[in-house]
Amino acid sequence: MTLKLTPKQQQILLLIRDSQLTRGYSPTLQELADELGVSKVTVFEHVEALIKKGALNRDPNKARSLELSDNAVLPNEVRNTRLPLVGSIAAGRPIEAIEDREMLDLEELFSPPGASRTGDVFVLRVKGDSMIDDQIRNGDFVICQRADTAHNGQTVVAILPDENEATLKRFYKERGRIRLQPANEAYEPIWVDHCQIQGIVIGLVRTY
Repeated sequence: MTLKLTPKQQQILLLIRDSQLTRGYSPTLQELADELGVSKVTVFEHVEALIKKGALNRDPNKARSLELSDNAVLPNEVRNTRLPLVGSIAAGRPIEAIEDREMLDLEELFSPPGASRTGDVFVLRVKGDSMIDDQIRNGDFVICQRADTAHNGQTVVAILPDENEATLKRFYKERGRIRLQPANEAYEPIWVDHCQIQGIVIGLVRTY
């Protein structure tokens, strides 16, 4: 049964859900207030109302503990076919890592809708041709499972150290260093001592 929520309460739930998907954690009350353009007290009142309605859970002894409950289903918004489109990823030279607030709806791309993966996933649009031999082309959408570690040979979203630049490459750890390997002979591998893994590619979407 869909809960009876005010528009502002629905907006708060969406902001919490989007933050968890794109950043991996829930927003603070102050961040919600800044996003909505209201006071922290107002947000607190809405959050308390959502908790009483069973739409939110919160641990008062833990920061960023707001969690959507199983009852917090927003009509026409929370669907397994809707994935957060959080930016673009370089398949050539690295580019600045930027997160947007768009959504990629697989149900709109394909009819009838196919099976979807559940869990903490996000989508990136590929720019460049350095992964072309792995059949990842410029303009493709790669579906990624959020992760902070990877096994050798997996295709990962990696943030290069000290540069805040993201790149899509195959991950290899060898000789105490990390090799980010392109799938195109025209590109040299990127060698780093360390990098931040944000996700592992689990699927690809291409439109024609």
